[in-house]
Amino acid sequence: MTRHEEWMKQALREAEKAFEHDEVPVGAVVVHDGRVIGRGHNQIEMLQDPTAHAEMIALTAAASHLRSRRLEHCTLYVTLEPCPMCAGAIVLSRIATVVFATFDPKAGACGTLYNILEDKRLNHTPHVISGVCDKESEELLKGFFGRIRRVEGRTQSE
Repeated sequence: MTRHEEWMKQALREAEKAFEHDEVPVGAVVVHDGRVIGRGHNQIEMLQDPTAHAEMIALTAAASHLRSRRLEHCTLYVTLEPCPMCAGAIVLSRIATVVFATFDPKAGACGTLYNILEDKRLNHTPHVISGVCDKESEELLKGFFGRIRRVEGRTQSE
């Protein structure tokens, strides 16, 4: 197992927490000097906050830990390709590297719909690595949305 896979496994554990709370299962961890300094999972429904994405929560925790908005020597591991909001926050935080598991065809802003993190017009362009533990992340997402479809199907037919 590579070091990226080891850290992504921690992000996947965060995604599982989201799944357990009926949230879209996305998890994130921020690593600095070989330690996790920020972690988060989606809490949009629980907090009724459209900004409560896993990445945003993990970035906030990391900035608090370092007492700095600049996360220049950090790596963000996230189980799903960041959306435009999260990609913007990543650029502003100056994260050095972003590692994500699976692409997001509906809202991906790191190569799928947009490519915010590699846009040279912006003041920062982190290194991006994709596809780390993608199968595990995809299975978690498929399980979640399959469950949602089953519940909605029963409700509609009753």
